[in-house]
Amino acid sequence: MCGLVGLVGKTDIAADIYDALTVLQHRGQDAAGIMTCSGGRFHQRKSEGLVRDVFGQVHMQRLAGPMGIGHVRYPTAGSSGPALAQPFYVNSPYGIALAHNGNLTNAEALSQQMFQEDLRHLNTDSDSEVLLNVFANELQNLGKLNPTEKEIFKAVEAVHRRCSGGYAAVAMLVNYGVLGFRDPNGIRPLVIGSRETPKGTEYMLASESVALDVLGFEMIDDVAPGEAVYIDMAGNLFRRQCAEQPHLKPCIFEHVYFARPDSMIDGVSVYKTRMRQGEALARKILAERPDHDIDVIIPIPDTSRIAAQAMATTLGIKFREGLMKNRYIGRTFIMPGQSQRKKSVRQKLNPVPLEFEGKNVMLVDDSIVRGTTCRQIIDMARDAGANKVYFASAAPPVRYPNVYGIDMPSAEELIAHGRTVDEICELIGADWLVFQDLDDLRASSLDGNPAIEDFDCSVFDGNYITGDVDEAYLQRIHDLRNDDAQTQRRAAAAVVGLHNDAVGEE
Repeated sequence: MCGLVGLVGKTDIAADIYDALTVLQHRGQDAAGIMTCSGGRFHQRKSEGLVRDVFGQVHMQRLAGPMGIGHVRYPTAGSSGPALAQPFYVNSPYGIALAHNGNLTNAEALSQQMFQEDLRHLNTDSDSEVLLNVFANELQNLGKLNPTEKEIFKAVEAVHRRCSGGYAAVAMLVNYGVLGFRDPNGIRPLVIGSRETPKGTEYMLASESVALDVLGFEMIDDVAPGEAVYIDMAGNLFRRQCAEQPHLKPCIFEHVYFARPDSMIDGVSVYKTRMRQGEALARKILAERPDHDIDVIIPIPDTSRIAAQAMATTLGIKFREGLMKNRYIGRTFIMPGQSQRKKSVRQKLNPVPLEFEGKNVMLVDDSIVRGTTCRQIIDMARDAGANKVYFASAAPPVRYPNVYGIDMPSAEELIAHGRTVDEICELIGADWLVFQDLDDLRASSLDGNPAIEDFDCSVFDGNYITGDVDEAYLQRIHDLRNDDAQTQRRAAAAVVGLHNDAVGEE
């Protein structure tokens, strides 16, 4: 999962892209990058780290130009390093930069085609570089010296025919404009907004509407599944449906965990979906244990807070902030390596003993993935004096890996894979465990926009909506994503980094 920004303005826009990326920092903490264009040249700064650490004053001064794109990266294929920071760039045709959120499920086959048929060299194993080269090759094949929106949209049509998976992308063509497009199922989000200035209208593309809000842009619309949006240098906006059979089936995990609650995605308020998740959980609790003995409901900050509040209100039980969060620790879900995740949980949260001592506590989290976090938090609750510790998940059991841009672990590392609810409850050490029903989770989001055909719920039900995911593909995902493989890659990357540093010193 990554965060995207594309902006066409009337003056230098690097500072606006920087601000937008800070708002989207929750979508990726591995690396950040900005590329702008002025005078027929690209200006770029990208590196590993948070937005605030990657960009200094000297970098911002060099990022001149009225149009640009930005990216915050979360390593969706389990690998990381400076070479994988985005945007990526190719010089032919025209000079194109691209930033991508998602994952191509046929990236391996496309990589071979790029070399054998299109004669293009790929410098990394990133599917984002594959997507860029597919687009660049299709645009080059049209042979136009000065591409119009018609040629650009025609190239996107070819991208949709060749690429499979979940993807949203922003691209920039030197001296021409900025393009945004979204996969035919709308799995990954992308929105567009406008802002009036004394010099004219400015346009912005972003992964979430909150980035528009913060910078004073009015949201125009979600980019539709399969649609492409192009803004030229003169500030003209063009939109076209570029997929043959588009369907709106967005990733429901955006509503569960990734998106900020103040965002609107596909016409749905993330805040309200999480409220409805909590209300549905409360109804399930009343159905299963009408005589429950819960004394207090405590959220595991931050993403579960809204659902926990709604649950407490529906049940008529006290809601308390019993776990205090260290704001300077990143999201443990996207921490690389099990040992680092375990260490981060203890550094990140600390209990308030008064809210636990002698009470039957219901802890609420957005989901349970590996079980690492909830096991430690349940232990903390008992150490703080809780009488009984119950646990509720606002999402159903996560039993399958995600292949559309969320780097969930291999199936064997998912605590719910192949286990019953009772077995999971015993493993995490809870006295009682309640999961959201999938039908209730769907309803919580569909209630916001009946036009949505369905959601990608593959992590819960194993139904991969692109239809091209088989056991062989899932085995490759396992080989890439299990913690041992990631540890080996990080060790190799560290050796390369030390070598590069030594070369640089000579």
